[in-house]
Amino acid sequence: MEKRGTTARAEILAGVTTFATMAYIVVVNPAILSFAGLPTGPSTVATILAAAFGSIAMGLYANRPFAVAPYMGENAFIAFGLAALGITWPQRLGAVFWGGVLFAAITLLGVRRWLAAAVPAGLKHSFAVGIGLFLALIGLYESGVVTSFVTGLPPAALASSPTGALLPPGAPLKLGDLHDARVLLAAGGFTLMAVLLQRGVRGAILIGMAATAAVGIALGQGEAPRAVLALPLRGEYALAPIALHLDLWGVLRPAFLPVLLTLFLMGFLDTLGTLVGLGAAAGLLDERGDLPDIERPMMVDAATCVFSGLVGTSTAGAFIESATGIREGARTGLAAVTTGALFLASLFFIPLMQPLQALRYAYAPALVVVGLLMTASARHLQFDDLTELVPAFATITMMVFTYNIANGLTAGLVLHPVVKVAARRSGEVRPGAWVLAAMSLLYYVLGLPH
Repeated sequence: MEKRGTTARAEILAGVTTFATMAYIVVVNPAILSFAGLPTGPSTVATILAAAFGSIAMGLYANRPFAVAPYMGENAFIAFGLAALGITWPQRLGAVFWGGVLFAAITLLGVRRWLAAAVPAGLKHSFAVGIGLFLALIGLYESGVVTSFVTGLPPAALASSPTGALLPPGAPLKLGDLHDARVLLAAGGFTLMAVLLQRGVRGAILIGMAATAAVGIALGQGEAPRAVLALPLRGEYALAPIALHLDLWGVLRPAFLPVLLTLFLMGFLDTLGTLVGLGAAAGLLDERGDLPDIERPMMVDAATCVFSGLVGTSTAGAFIESATGIREGARTGLAAVTTGALFLASLFFIPLMQPLQALRYAYAPALVVVGLLMTASARHLQFDDLTELVPAFATITMMVFTYNIANGLTAGLVLHPVVKVAARRSGEVRPGAWVLAAMSLLYYVLGLPH
């Protein structure tokens, strides 16, 4: 902690902040996986255990302030993307398990580090900017400040529009209902956090979330929990119905290989982008833009994926919401251990956390604030060199406008060597960059973008 300029108090407070920002996963992940046939109660416990295991391991083994939890994109793929293939939920958990084993193998062989080192510094900083804007968009959407524009017009109707417009009236996104109390609460929460940050108040984001939630509940904008405490691993929260029920061998049939490849590519690309982006936000990258000892957090991600398959949840990895704790001063693994310990403690408070979805107006502003601050990495982009700027721009815009980290990451990885070669500067492209470009192209050829 002394080496990284932090204190135990700051680390613990930052860990609490990260937990408060990402605790929604305890509610949202089981809800999504229920569409795959996983019972909600046991799935909630599995989600908590995976987050606790991964976060504590990240702190103790990797000494990084990155909390870990099941990824949102991957859980949607497991729940909805595999539905048409008739794959059972035990087979889906088996795919998660083998994906983790594959991650571990290539990490031990040094392949993941070699690939990560092949990404140029400018592109790595674009990950931080893209993730920041992505977080901001999530926060704006979750708070209701921004909503989607729906017209119901099919493409044929647009083509025959009397005005000849390419788009229907309005924009894909529009301003939300400013008369909605939750929108006003979110706006107030954002303002409070910004003011506290400007004044240098330690714990500004956590204080802002707590104050916003308290005001919202007082105004009737939140459901009272049915109970406060529950015994973990018992009754409706028993883990037995899903733990160790994965189908390890059925998913290894040739017909399921595309599924394994999909989970591998999604997890690898999400993890790479998130780790480097968070490392940039925390000031942990070296002079070449690399995250030192990146194989350690990568190994933690791999082990957590294996663990997730065993306990009964989806692919897990470093969570972008860790940026909230980083902003509060997190620089070491103590912050991640704190977050993991709070996840373990939440096993007793599952009924209290169930109404969390109704309190989006409290945690959404924190995402916007952190997203705003993460965009500061844009100062490291080389705006006078198009061979660096074009891939970075593609990364940022694709992350935000497709609402997916992996989509932006792959776009930048493909364009990096292509633009360098076109500019007759192929000598600046590392061999690993070509491998990443090929993997990224495969990501699109197989139709994996989501």
